[in-house]
Amino acid sequence: MAGIDETLRDLVQLKGVLGASVVDYFSRLTLGAVGDPAGPDLETAARGDTDVVRAKLFTLELLGYRPERVQDILITLDDELHLIRPLTRRSRQGIFVYLVLDRACGDLDAARDRLRQVESELDV
Repeated sequence: MAGIDETLRDLVQLKGVLGASVVDYFSRLTLGAVGDPAGPDLETAARGDTDVVRAKLFTLELLGYRPERVQDILITLDDELHLIRPLTRRSRQGIFVYLVLDRACGDLDAARDRLRQVESELDV
């Protein structure tokens, strides 16, 4: 099991990562964040992305889908990729990992693979 700080340090080592955070979407609190000072404000993004996660999970519930089916939520900007991974295992419900990638040099597939691993390793 890995702690939040260790997990974030590992995530920012991925090619093209501009920032990463772990967020509690029930309380809207950022539990940890690491990023390039020139990158996006991860605290502000966490508060806003809380609404994104809540809305998507609520909509899926209305459609009869289980929240565990969500792998990630991808927001594509002109020069960045924002990747949100809700952690839906019972012991981690209410938590998501947020990752910002430089679109020109980030590896989306590697980031998605690593976020899948984080879900099983992260100790919150």
